[in-house]
Amino acid sequence: MKINTQTVNFNADATLIDFLDNRVQKLEMFFDHIIDVDVFLKVENTSVKENKIAEFKVHVPKDSIVVKKQCKSFEEAIDTACEAVERGLVKWKEKRKS
Repeated sequence: MKINTQTVNFNADATLIDFLDNRVQKLEMFFDHIIDVDVFLKVENTSVKENKIAEFKVHVPKDSIVVKKQCKSFEEAIDTACEAVERGLVKWKEKRKS
């Protein structure tokens, strides 16, 4: 599985990238044939505290799962987005079996 990470409006430090890589690698427990994952980390310039956005595009054979979450920190946004992707992978796998 290939992980492509892009940051918008900020520079990510190594600890955030390591956290992201470790969390995304766990997605393979739910589905083995993930082709690649595109991750976009963005900071919106608003006065709202929840201005960190994590957007995931998970490419699986003949389909893709897109999830976008907005939270107070990137770690929280990555966690909630990965949980949503996990649910999406389980749904996609069940739909594919039937």
